Order: sequence, then structure tokens, then C-alpha cells
Amino acid sequence: MDGVKRKIIILHADIPNDATEDEKDVYQQVAAVSDALIELGYKPVTLPVSLDLEKARQEIIKINPRGIFNLVESLAGTGRLIHLAPALLEFLDVPFSGAGSEAMVVTTNKVLSKERLKTEGIPTPEWMIQSANTSDIPFDPPYIIKPVNEDASVGLDESSIAATRGQAAENLHMNDDKYGGCFVEKYIPGREFNISLLAGSNGPEVLPPAEIKFVDFPKDKPHIVGYRAKWETESFEYRNTVRSFEFANEDKSLLNELSRLSLECWRLFHLNGYTRVDFRVDEEGHPFVLEINANPCISPDSGFIAAAEQAGLSYPDV
Repeated sequence: MDGVKRKIIILHADIPNDATEDEKDVYQQVAAVSDALIELGYKPVTLPVSLDLEKARQEIIKINPRGIFNLVESLAGTGRLIHLAPALLEFLDVPFSGAGSEAMVVTTNKVLSKERLKTEGIPTPEWMIQSANTSDIPFDPPYIIKPVNEDASVGLDESSIAATRGQAAENLHMNDDKYGGCFVEKYIPGREFNISLLAGSNGPEVLPPAEIKFVDFPKDKPHIVGYRAKWETESFEYRNTVRSFEFANEDKSLLNELSRLSLECWRLFHLNGYTRVDFRVDEEGHPFVLEINANPCISPDSGFIAAAEQAGLSYPDV
């Protein structure tokens, strides 16, 4: 390949100096992808992008890359605009990694995702959007309050769990404006699983399943993968929320069902490239899709890369 055809743009959000840990994580992803591209014989060109999409368009045309690795996880500090990056790339008709703009719109908005899942008969916990009347909540507690558009466990901690309708209403009121919209969801006590999928020549490949173990959590401490569990390395939650790829024989049928549901999500949301589907399984063994993560984090220590390594894939293989 000549110099021009070897160029691959690594597109990511322009990160401010005061960015949070989840936002700064993209630098690890950029470094890992850059190293992998060099190993594969390509010339990576890093391009930060902001809401000035015209500037980004001109830069992409100027660089004239063979393709683009899209690592944009937010714009202007919010996940609500994440679809603008793939929309621009679709407009430019340039090959790029990961999901398209339509898939990003729907999967980034957790309520839209759940509506589509319900329509297709794929199990997801009951939910309700903001309401002034707590008696409108049509399902029993416990509840968990989540931001509609944020990922990376932003806005999730122990206070997100509500034992009563009144607590749920108070939590919604406090956080709705802060996160640009929240919703209340039925909290499912039980086990948590991640199923990662990678596009292949014959369709999506289901990578080895992972279970999230909540090790030595106090009895009254909610078993959730909150912000501290993902980003605050000195916290109890970070140290004691452990990923496991080891399963008993009796889990085989459950894991097969999780894989089947994940493939259904891939089809339903028109996904591409790489995806992670998060599940809760209740005490009776019934699985529920929590969310579909199109273009999940691919830092070297991420869950997706861990699953790929379990499948015998190196980072450049991915």
C-alpha cells in the first residue's frame, strides 16, 4: 500500500482538560488502536472532533484516509449527540468501524432501546419515564433510576436504588435535569452477564460470556456496576466487582439463551463491528436485557477485549 492508502483516521471526541475519568479513557483506546494499526501496516492519524462538524469534514477530506476507526463516545460532553459522528462518515461515504448512525441513536437512548426490545418480545425490565405522579409507576419496587442517554455507568451508584415509589420520585426529581432525562426501571436482583459480539465474515461471532461477580459485598449493598466500580480504582466497588469467565455445567442452557438473545439484538438494532449486551438474570433464572452497547469501550483492560482474549484473539485480531 502507498502512503495515502495506508492512512487510517482514529476519530475521537475532543476531550477538555477537566474531563472525567470515563471521558479520558478514550486516550487509552486511541493508543491501543494506534499500536494495533501500526502492527498491521497502517499509518494512524488521530483526529479529535467537536460539534464543529464542518471542520471535521474538511480535515477528513484533506487526509483522504483508507478508512476511519470511530471512537467517538460523546460530543459536547453528552452521549445524546454520539450519532453525529457516524452520520458525518455516512455522508462522506467513507468506510468506518462500528455501528451506523441509526443504531447509535437507538442504542444510546435506553428508553428507545427498551421500547424496541419490548415490541420484538425480547425481555427487558419494566420501566417508566419521568412522571409527576408516583402512583403512576405500574410495577412494584425495588427500582433503579438511570440516565436515559449516558453510558459508562455515569449517574449510577447506590443512591440510584429506590425501595419505594416515593424514593423513586425523589431520585428522578434530583437527577432528571442533571443528566438530561432519567427513567425508573424495575431493579432485578440476581446475576449479571456481559455478552460480547464481533462481526465476522459469516456474521456476528459470540465471544465467551462473562459474569460480573460482586465479591464480599455487604448484604445490604446493591449489586450494581456503578460509576465507582468502573472508574474509581481505589474504591471497594472497583476492587470487588470482578469479571469471571468460569461457569458450572448447569449454566450451559442459560448461556446459550443469552447468546441467542444477543444475536437477536444484533439483528434488531442493525449493529455492526462490535457490541456488548448486558443482562440481569433473576433468581428464577429468567434473563433480561439491560442495555445494548454499540461500540463499547475497547481499552486493553475492557470487558470486550477480555472476552476477545478468552476467544484466543489478540488486540490486532479484533
